Amino acid sequence: MTRSWLGEPTVTALREGLRVVAPALADGVIVPRGLVPSEDPRWCAASAMVDERFVVKFAWSEEAAERVCYRARVLDALRGAAPAIPLPEVVAASESPAMVVLRRVPGRPFFQVRHQVDPAAAARDLAGVLAALHDPAVLRTVSALLGPLPKRTENVPPGRWWNRLRPWSEWADQVLTIPGRTALVHGDFHGDNHVWRSNRLRLVVDLETVGVGEPEYDLRCLPADCGVEMFLAVVSDYEALTATPVSLDRVMAWHLRTVVGDMAWRTEAGVPLPDGRAPDEWIDDLLSRFAALDISAT
Repeated sequence: MTRSWLGEPTVTALREGLRVVAPALADGVIVPRGLVPSEDPRWCAASAMVDERFVVKFAWSEEAAERVCYRARVLDALRGAAPAIPLPEVVAASESPAMVVLRRVPGRPFFQVRHQVDPAAAARDLAGVLAALHDPAVLRTVSALLGPLPKRTENVPPGRWWNRLRPWSEWADQVLTIPGRTALVHGDFHGDNHVWRSNRLRLVVDLETVGVGEPEYDLRCLPADCGVEMFLAVVSDYEALTATPVSLDRVMAWHLRTVVGDMAWRTEAGVPLPDGRAPDEWIDDLLSRFAALDISAT
């Protein structure tokens, strides 16, 4: 079937799409999120809640439609390849129009509960999910089902505060010069992409970034999201589950690139940082994490 997508970013267009993909939901109560027109086709996608029971992912450009369809294929492949990972249930999926309907799982993102969860239990949950995803057999199975997978890397655009981090950038480049191990990675495993309920991890979401990378790449957000102490507990549990060592230097090299990249695009686009602070404050926190891990750029 030829792929298609919605003609415009409106609730009316979404209802028309639902009449094709999931007719029973077309007349439901729709609460959209991210339904903002964009001239960049990469961002012509959004989600919506329907009747508080379903989440719909949809697009209104070819490039965004490919990501929506890729998400559906990944979910289908992972459900059999890694059943231990708590994944969204696909209620309906379509290539024309590009749309995925998921059953909603009540809960809150990690950022909202990280100061409430038991650190040891949370570390075990995070380590368990990542260990299951990074199992070499999962990469082999998913690759066989989906064909060539995208490679996940992080680039760092310079910013006006870049001189503060120049030694660390050179250090990260050196650390990552030698390729690491290969695994199937989530690609965007930050605190908004895992859902928690009753202080336990219940769902891993936003699978459109799944691809080939190294295990340390998926751990790169945790030093900031969890704090250094919980991050180290995750690493310890992960190493015990996988019987493979984690390179803290590699995690922190990816962490540096991710934090700086996030600061750069937001400041250049005039978008506030998520916590409302200034880039220099983010850099202070970043350097404090290196110090807490006793990692030096020299």
